[in-house]
Amino acid sequence: MKSRGSAFNLFLFGVTSALSTLAGARTASAQTAATPPIETATFAAGCFWGTEEFFRKIPGVLETRVGYAGGQLKNPTYRDTSTGASGHAESLELRFNPAQVSYAELVTLFFKMHDPTTANRQGNDVGSQYRSAIFFHGDKQKEVAVALMHKIEKSGAWRGKLTTELAPAGTFYSAEEYHQHYLVKHPGGYDNHYLRNLDFGPR
Repeated sequence: MKSRGSAFNLFLFGVTSALSTLAGARTASAQTAATPPIETATFAAGCFWGTEEFFRKIPGVLETRVGYAGGQLKNPTYRDTSTGASGHAESLELRFNPAQVSYAELVTLFFKMHDPTTANRQGNDVGSQYRSAIFFHGDKQKEVAVALMHKIEKSGAWRGKLTTELAPAGTFYSAEEYHQHYLVKHPGGYDNHYLRNLDFGPR
């Protein structure tokens, strides 16, 4: 009897363990389903040093890297881009947690931290490589950007017409290492980006 009882107890233990494992897996799966996936955003707003320095401080932004986007030349260098010959814009690619900061919030900040009405120019930086651009990742991001651009122009907060390029994200080419987190490495370096006190109307 002891032998059979022991075997039965082992059987019950095995069933209980299996059910516990299954329940844990379901809970983990439910938690994963409830957590939005990490997303990518790509912006061009003039010199990428300042663009990165601005966005890396936003809660919910997890990673940033500067580089070149929107042009036709493969594997461009800084020299290629600085002449305008590559067609690329100095850009920022960032990864963000939409549970902490939404894409709409990031785009709103984008339109407040640089002047989107000066074509191919940000302050003293002149050239197509300094143009304002949103490179969207998917239709949802495009819809958000288009809606916000209409809202901003309607608000009249920026007196001039928006010149921001809106295009699908293509290949993003990382800039040379010395450009990455440049203003962290060189505090007080050149930066003409700051948050404007603009009102685009009700959300």
